[in-house]
Amino acid sequence: MKIPTICPYCGGKVIFTDSAVLYGGRSHGMVYLCTNCNASVGVHKGTQKPLGTLANTALKLKRRETHAVFDGYWKEQRMKRTDAYKWLSRQMGMPEYRTHIGQMDMEQCQRVIEIVYSQTKAAQNAA
Repeated sequence: MKIPTICPYCGGKVIFTDSAVLYGGRSHGMVYLCTNCNASVGVHKGTQKPLGTLANTALKLKRRETHAVFDGYWKEQRMKRTDAYKWLSRQMGMPEYRTHIGQMDMEQCQRVIEIVYSQTKAAQNAA
């Protein structure tokens, strides 16, 4: 994952800083943060490697929703997490290395939700 230096939302400067700057004093680890619009992305613990791509508030909320739907689905199906992402990559026609919710945009997140709901509905109709 490429380290962000320029914000894709506003063109602002992105810095590496403690998340306490973003969350008002409570630290949740380090983040890359746009100094202009507050788009951010966390990093893998103990590294400077981004967990995904910068996200503004709307995209963060959409990614949380997507994780809730997708994680609920693969757990209900008793899949392993890695197998679930392999399945999702096939469903979306994306390479596995790109099939991570932290790298998805709004449209891709919505597509994940629609795929899961269609699978759930098909399973209900088959029962």
